[in-house]
Amino acid sequence: MMLAPVQRIGRVGVFLGRLLLQCGPALLRPRAVVHQVFNAGARSLIIIMLCGLFVGMVLGLQGFDLLQRFGSEDALGVAAALGLLKELGPVVTALLFAGRAGTSLTSEIGLMRATDQLTAMEIMAVDPLRHVVAPRFLGGLIAMPLLVAIFNLVGLFGAQLIGVQLLGVDPGAFWSQMQSAVELDDVVEGIVKSLCFGVACSLIAVFEGYNAEPTAAGVGLATTRTVVISSVLTLLIDYMLTAAFLGR
Repeated sequence: MMLAPVQRIGRVGVFLGRLLLQCGPALLRPRAVVHQVFNAGARSLIIIMLCGLFVGMVLGLQGFDLLQRFGSEDALGVAAALGLLKELGPVVTALLFAGRAGTSLTSEIGLMRATDQLTAMEIMAVDPLRHVVAPRFLGGLIAMPLLVAIFNLVGLFGAQLIGVQLLGVDPGAFWSQMQSAVELDDVVEGIVKSLCFGVACSLIAVFEGYNAEPTAAGVGLATTRTVVISSVLTLLIDYMLTAAFLGR
């Protein structure tokens, strides 16, 4: 029982090594990679923008209520920007990505396994990792930072909509304090987190799909494992990266 998780982690590590070796040749087929960026990114835009707007609006309400107790309502822009850039943007986007794009990747590759398409490719000496898995992995990796950026922009709009338009925060103070307080390190932290989450979520999705049991129940179980493992791994990596950036 204790060896099973260790063996699975080892399998994921070996799979990642094999996958990285195929990423270079996959980049020589940019049309396939761009198509997967569209599948993973563009088709997730609606849910990302909607959730970003609502998260920003809630952040505006809660932030205003908290800052009002200390007479610092004008710092709402700083609180919203730092909260979105460093934490909420990357984490919520990764969780949404795992639930939407990750499950799609797993079920698509798992269905190819269940219908023996991957086996047929191997028989014809066509590497499925290069032609099927690597483009999807790269598509998810590239799409994640772009989705995080859109989430942050829409979230800031939502916070501004509530704070400035509804609650009466001074717009000049909202934007000027945000620009003066947000530093390059804060933006870099968000970018690093989005890239790490993109690697983790995309890797888990393609690994579970590639190694799914070739049955309908096996594909469903792999899809469920993708959401659960990606969500837990996202929060674990977020804690580790936050501790590293804070130097603690």
